[in-house]
Amino acid sequence: MTSSLSHITGPILRDNPVTVQILGICSALAVTTSMTTAATMCVALTGVLVAASGVISLIRRHIPGQIRLILQITIIAALVIVADLLLQAYAFAISERLSIFVSLIVTNCIVLGRAEAFAMSHPPFPSMLDALGNGLGYSAVLLIVAFARELFGQGTLFGATVFQTVTDGGWYEPWSFMLLAPSAFVLLGLLVWAIRAWQTAQAEPDPTPVRAEGETP
Repeated sequence: MTSSLSHITGPILRDNPVTVQILGICSALAVTTSMTTAATMCVALTGVLVAASGVISLIRRHIPGQIRLILQITIIAALVIVADLLLQAYAFAISERLSIFVSLIVTNCIVLGRAEAFAMSHPPFPSMLDALGNGLGYSAVLLIVAFARELFGQGTLFGATVFQTVTDGGWYEPWSFMLLAPSAFVLLGLLVWAIRAWQTAQAEPDPTPVRAEGETP
């Protein structure tokens, strides 16, 4: 039970795929201007990640080593197509706003990375728990960034007004910088800094200075 729980909780903070491994940050720039699109992207990626890890783990003993990456990408691509079709069928407006970014889940390093690093060497249930944990860790970061960008960039959360803007007769002047991609870089950088300042074990060690030949320490 403890081991199963660690598969889920570990990637959320201790080994978060975004803040620790710096993976999957492209979607943090593209879909985090709105909590709605960010949440939809999180659900889509987590669903694909869990399903892909389960399928790949289930057939791992029958996958030839020479073509394992090709087969993993094919499985992931098929699941992404299913996720994209489901969004188009049941949430067409959000699917239009996400544009090509759902399809780009195929290239997300988190999905292929967990399939190769964990699912290929573990049974299906732990693999799916590991995938769920990484999906939740990814989702937590995206939703934090989206929260700040939508709130301060538009004065809303999930499209509902929180700060009445000047254009609507209120007091809040939206910070337009928050709707630009560089704001996501800034917020991600601040988030990584805050987590590594709190969890000092995640901080990278200072590089050993290179000394000239013959120089004494």
